Amino acid sequence: MGKDTENLSDDYKGNTGDGVRELVIPDEQGGQRLDQALSALLPEFSRNRIQNWIRARKIAVDDAWGTTKMKVSGGESVRVEVEPDPNTMPDAPEEIPLDVVFEDTMLMVVNKPVGLVVHPGSGNRHGTLLNALLHRVPQVADLPRAGIVHRLDKDTSGLLVVAKTLRAHTDLAHQLQARTVKREYLALVYGEVCTLETGRTHQIRVHMQHIGHPLVGEPIYSASRRNHLKIPFPRQALHAERLGLIHPVTQEFMQWECPLPPDFVSLLSARKPGPLGQPQPWRPCR
Repeated sequence: MGKDTENLSDDYKGNTGDGVRELVIPDEQGGQRLDQALSALLPEFSRNRIQNWIRARKIAVDDAWGTTKMKVSGGESVRVEVEPDPNTMPDAPEEIPLDVVFEDTMLMVVNKPVGLVVHPGSGNRHGTLLNALLHRVPQVADLPRAGIVHRLDKDTSGLLVVAKTLRAHTDLAHQLQARTVKREYLALVYGEVCTLETGRTHQIRVHMQHIGHPLVGEPIYSASRRNHLKIPFPRQALHAERLGLIHPVTQEFMQWECPLPPDFVSLLSARKPGPLGQPQPWRPCR
């Protein structure tokens, strides 16, 4: 099981007008550099842009100008003068089908398919989940990242929650920061492993690689290292199977589960015995 920490700020207060953001540094970020803390609180902006704003005296900490070497203690009030990126074009709404598992006025839970990029980036300005959300729920254009509060890799399938209002966005971001959002992933890995807890989906991949049990389909896997036959699979075998959270309004704990995608099912079905009737050296891991 992996706990997803790829979240937006629980202390985000929205755009207060004139391109200004006001935040409070969470206590758990005490000891970090100012730019590191702000990168976690404002992930829609790159670390480089935040550092440039600090140098340009666009970021104040407790009414004093921040510096690139400044470390925060937690509890500081931060004012950020957001400057538009001249190289950034507005994201366009696009009619892209979505597998919506749950939806109400506050949030939406989507079963993301393999191959769908979550957020536009360099070389991926169209055909993303964000573009689809702007078409289906136009009001999310007023929210950071169109309500997307966490991500899945392009080649990772499964459940992802999206906020539809600022209230839900702030609440879900707080839950993610506090790690009360429950996420379970199913991965196919080489070797014998038990249930594990980790953070982001990328961390799951790195962690399994580090302990010698890489995911099936992991592109950096070297089969010769463990004398295992490499199992052909065009992506990392990782699926966000289960998602649980507290509803921002009702305060009811809700949980969803989604089935494995077809390619994952086919991979499991194609598993064949190895030498002497022993199973091949990979297992499902939650």
